[in-house]
Amino acid sequence: MTPRIAVVGGGMAGARFAERYGALGGPGTVTVYGAEPRAPYNRVLLADVLTGRYDAESIALPLGGAEARPGCEVVDLDPAARTLGLADGTVEPWDELVLATGSNPVLPPVRGLRRPDGFGLAEGVHTLRTLEDCGRLADEAVTAKRAVVIGGGVLGVSAALAFAALGVRTEIVHQGPYLIERQLDCEAAEVLRERLLALGVETYPRNRVRAVHGGEKISAVELANGYRLDCDLVVLACGARPRTSLAYGAGLPVGTGIRVDDRLAVSGNVSAIGDCAEHRGTVHGLAGPAWEQADVLARRLSGADPDARYTGSLQRARLSTGDLEYAAFGTVNETLDPGLDVLRIADATRGTYKKLVLRGDRLVGAILLGDLATVDALAGAFESDGPLGGHPLHLLTRGESR
Repeated sequence: MTPRIAVVGGGMAGARFAERYGALGGPGTVTVYGAEPRAPYNRVLLADVLTGRYDAESIALPLGGAEARPGCEVVDLDPAARTLGLADGTVEPWDELVLATGSNPVLPPVRGLRRPDGFGLAEGVHTLRTLEDCGRLADEAVTAKRAVVIGGGVLGVSAALAFAALGVRTEIVHQGPYLIERQLDCEAAEVLRERLLALGVETYPRNRVRAVHGGEKISAVELANGYRLDCDLVVLACGARPRTSLAYGAGLPVGTGIRVDDRLAVSGNVSAIGDCAEHRGTVHGLAGPAWEQADVLARRLSGADPDARYTGSLQRARLSTGDLEYAAFGTVNETLDPGLDVLRIADATRGTYKKLVLRGDRLVGAILLGDLATVDALAGAFESDGPLGGHPLHLLTRGESR
């Protein structure tokens, strides 16, 4: 009998698993259930869809012959009976289940964020997690004069750059000490802040939004210090929280995310990957680790490598949107370990910043901002974890790793 594999979640992790399973010649039939009305697409490119650089169709993801079931929200799961229940009352059987339920945007405790009846966000307040979000934002950006982005992580910066490209004056309010603090150091963040300012984006680090003001339509956000920023558009980019309610309701092990072992198994014939999965106490919440997990699980379930194991992902991130690009690998804050050495090059005129973090002759971390010419050489040196040949300066000045 042909095994039936159900993938719950039509995001990047679920689509990657389906595509790789098919490419590896997996013997089962794969069905991808997604709550959104669209088939899986690349969420990383949403800000570029907002600016018009890409259209919705061009960011679609391949499924490798799997059946896509968009608009089919899974609301119930029975691991013992191996069934799942859809919102329309349909019950579907499965032999292997892959939970790729993703994450939900975090909504900060801000007065006036929600509608008066408590259901939904106030008029003019948006998240940016789906193509539908993107469409609504694009419509409002046509008439918007000023926007405030709450959150200065990767998504917040990407959204701010998109609005700037659309001619909307934009300000970022960030509670952290500096922008994208998980992946950049304070010097790189300062270069980023200057580049954003040149594009018309002002930033307010170490600040918190206390309230959103307005009646039927927002008019301003109020900071904790009482200062007000006039605006007619607000975007929430305050991080994401793993979607675990389906697994929790089915009695599966849940911590911050759905707990998995090195096989990415949760329990019995249930596995989990992507933003919803917690592996060895870590929820990565990034596209790179999600795809690595999907690849491992596809190898195991397809039979191409029944003993495939996921032991974790290297810390790395890359962003390229509009006039901004950066890449970061591993440990970027050398102050946490006195045994580390640093090589740094900054060019204020060009708005670039490059940094290597070294332990002896090994690369343990790096940042490139504004110039990614040597990113492939850096990535190779970082992933190899071997001694560097020659002076490490060549990793910052030319695209070769000898």
